[in-house]
Order: sequence, then C-alpha cells, then structure tokens
Amino acid sequence: MKKSIIFLDFDGVLALSSEWGGRFKKKGFDSNPETPMDIRMDNFNEKAVKVLREIIEKTGCELVISSDWKRHGSLEQLKEMFITRGIKPPIDVTPFFTDLAVKQLLPKDFVLPYFDKIEIERHIEILHWLKEHPEITHWVAVDDLDMSKKDGWGLENFVHCKRPYNEGIKQCGLKEKIIKFLE
Repeated sequence: MKKSIIFLDFDGVLALSSEWGGRFKKKGFDSNPETPMDIRMDNFNEKAVKVLREIIEKTGCELVISSDWKRHGSLEQLKEMFITRGIKPPIDVTPFFTDLAVKQLLPKDFVLPYFDKIEIERHIEILHWLKEHPEITHWVAVDDLDMSKKDGWGLENFVHCKRPYNEGIKQCGLKEKIIKFLE
C-alpha cells in the first residue's frame, strides 16, 4: 500500500519573507513553551497554505516536519498550529541531528559554513527518519535550503523553493514537482 510523506520546512516554504519577523515582534512569548506556536512563530502565507492543502488532497500524503521550528515546540504544539491554520496536522518530526549516532561517524573537524552545515544535517535527519520507517513508499523533501544531489551528498527526492523568499511553495511548477514524487 502506498504511503507518502512530505518532509516540510517552514521558512521560505510556507512562512515567506512577507511573514517573517513574528517571533521577533512577539518578544517575550518566544521563551515561554506554554504560549501557543501561533503566537510564538511567524505566520504562514495563505496562498502557500492553499497549495499545500491541494497537494495533500491530491496525494493523501502525510507531513513530517523537518524545519528547525521543531526546536521551538513539541509535536503536539505543531499539530495544534497546523489545525488552527486549517492544515492536516503533521504525524512526526525528523530527529535532531545532535541526537543521532551518525554524528559520531563524522570527522572531529566537521566544520562547514553555517548554511552548508544546516543542509547536511537536515539531509541526514531526513534519511535517518526514512530508515526508521521502511513502510514509506513515496516521499519528497521541500525546503528553501539546497539539499539537492551535489558533491557526494544530497537528496534525490527534493524540491527546492529558491529565492525570492516571497514565493515559497507557490512558485510556478513546484506543486506539480512535489505531486510527481508522491504519486
């Protein structure tokens, strides 16, 4: 039976540059984990949310959060945030790179420029999640960080939300690319 997953980032995918800044505008709420995620985090772009809903409806996929927003709230809080925004809630989050044994396999001098490091860590988190869930038959990672195949690492099933950061998942042609991976 087909089981499909979108590994979903938020900033640059659903929370576009026009929505950025909420967590800085709402200073004081960000440090209280009891404050709802809707208040602590940036808004999602309504047109981007509409595209995500259309993808979910067409493919029946589930969502797994790969965004670093998973550091700012529990899975239950993320689910509630999605429900309040009218989006099917995520079923899981990817593990934290720092919790994975694979980190011990990397050279001690594993130091990359900041964004390359985040891209590689997120790539490893997604692959680890997939290894732990062999029942998944179709998947795609959607992110504004470039995790495409290059230099011996990267994801085959990847859709890049490139700049400008005011388009995200609603960029022309991205919805179709995502659906193709999930069908």
